[in-house]
Amino acid sequence: MGNKYARVIVNPVAGGGATGKKWPEIKRQLEIKGVDFDFELTTGKGHAGQIAFDATNKRYSFIIAVGGDGTVNEVANGILSSPNRNHATLGVINTGTGSDYIRTVGTPRDYLAACNFLERKERFLIDVGVVNYYKNGKKERRFFVNYAGTGFDAEVAEATNRMPKPKFISSTIPYVISLLKTLISYRNKTVKLSLDNNKARQGRLLSVIIANGRFIGGGMKIAPEAELDDGKLDVVIINNVGKFELLRAFPRIYSGTHTTHPKVDIQHGCHIEVESVERMPVCADGELLGECPATFDIIPQALAVAR
Repeated sequence: MGNKYARVIVNPVAGGGATGKKWPEIKRQLEIKGVDFDFELTTGKGHAGQIAFDATNKRYSFIIAVGGDGTVNEVANGILSSPNRNHATLGVINTGTGSDYIRTVGTPRDYLAACNFLERKERFLIDVGVVNYYKNGKKERRFFVNYAGTGFDAEVAEATNRMPKPKFISSTIPYVISLLKTLISYRNKTVKLSLDNNKARQGRLLSVIIANGRFIGGGMKIAPEAELDDGKLDVVIINNVGKFELLRAFPRIYSGTHTTHPKVDIQHGCHIEVESVERMPVCADGELLGECPATFDIIPQALAVAR
């Protein structure tokens, strides 16, 4: 073990502010387990990524995200943006409400049990997605570990991002409210979609989800057969489904049985292109990024994670 082992990045506002309250107990548990670490609390959006980038550059072996899926995304982006990324391992102590990434990885949802997993120091390599999109007319790039999407899901993320988030309520509540509001106003888009440079298909779609993991939206099993290390992305295409039909089928997403619906199509690919004349926002790991046109690619076995 080198001089610099673990850097713990704590997002105190994750989980509706619960993370800040849980952190002293987590810190004691890590100390009891003998984890050699130092830590830093984030102060705003983007800070977790910067801490992770700096820690990776300084060759910390282990970088631990304490927070929710958004914190994990920022920390992963910080690691992956560093030239030393092959020397760092991502660990997650989940204190958020969605917990979608760890559902696929297998890390315990209980934050104290997760400390025990980190002590075991088991590692495996996962694939990472990368999305190119536009923000304020400028092309940008972002990594994602769990999923990215455009269409209905991204508009829900956009609506959630705009809502006030009081600390005394679960962050799941604004998501559900945003989902219902978006459902009322949303109109399916005419989309041009291409997988692995094959002949593009065009038509009206509700949503396109590019999945590396299996879950989104706090437990929706959107891509039941997705694997984090299979070298491909699962592309879930929800075609021109109406609002009432969507409401009827919606509960099936939690069990993964929506995949048998005649208007749901699942493809696999390494390079996906999405274009639309109409405005289509793009999100990744639940965070709003920008707009289409967008491309989605996979980088096989790009990130070491603890499990």
